[in-house]
Amino acid sequence: MLKRFVMALCAVALMAGAAQARTIHFASDATWPPMEMLDAEKNVVGFCPEVVRAMAKAGGFEADIKSTAWDGIFAGLAAGKYDVIASSVSITEERKRAMDFSDPYFEVKQGVVVRAGSDIKSFADLSGKTVGAQIGTSGYFTAKKAEGATPKSYDEVGLAIEDLFNGRLDAVICDDAVAADFALTNPNYSGKLALAFLIVPEKPEYLGFAVKKGNREVIEILNASLKAVRESGEYDRIFKKWFPTN
Repeated sequence: MLKRFVMALCAVALMAGAAQARTIHFASDATWPPMEMLDAEKNVVGFCPEVVRAMAKAGGFEADIKSTAWDGIFAGLAAGKYDVIASSVSITEERKRAMDFSDPYFEVKQGVVVRAGSDIKSFADLSGKTVGAQIGTSGYFTAKKAEGATPKSYDEVGLAIEDLFNGRLDAVICDDAVAADFALTNPNYSGKLALAFLIVPEKPEYLGFAVKKGNREVIEILNASLKAVRESGEYDRIFKKWFPTN
């Protein structure tokens, strides 16, 4: 009788745990289309948020995604304001010393956006030019490496693109998917801006989900759910939705 009672209690506990799925809080700088952005209702949408929501479904957790400004997003993670940064964060050795990363979920190159008709065709052509990028991103670090160029940082990449459009910059450097979105598909700039070229890095650059140093529990949940989404084919479906062509 006692054994049955204990088994019944265990069953109830398991059901209660299933009904109260863990919530993982994600921060996303939703100014990086088509990777992360806001829709008309101010919901965080894009390739990465859709992957996160698929991971939540596969992993049995709730994903709470909040729009968070890039300036301070890493400090917020360290302070425990959220569990994960899901915001096109490149995995670098320097960042790995300050935070932990999930398995990679996307590979990027840096794209150079210019005004249509620009004579900038190569990295060397940036010499003597003013080059904009979002502060603290791979694009800005790349702009600083351009010999003879004057790098200019912005809180949001869209502000840099607008300055480029208005003639206050000669080029903007950002992730290739974002560069293509602004230069090729954005109705405000299509035909007026161009994706001049891609910068091939010395070694592949990958994006990962960043978590507070030592939070292995969340890392394991993210990696397992990302693996499930990949193996089910859902990742490929989401990729083709947001990137229908090369």
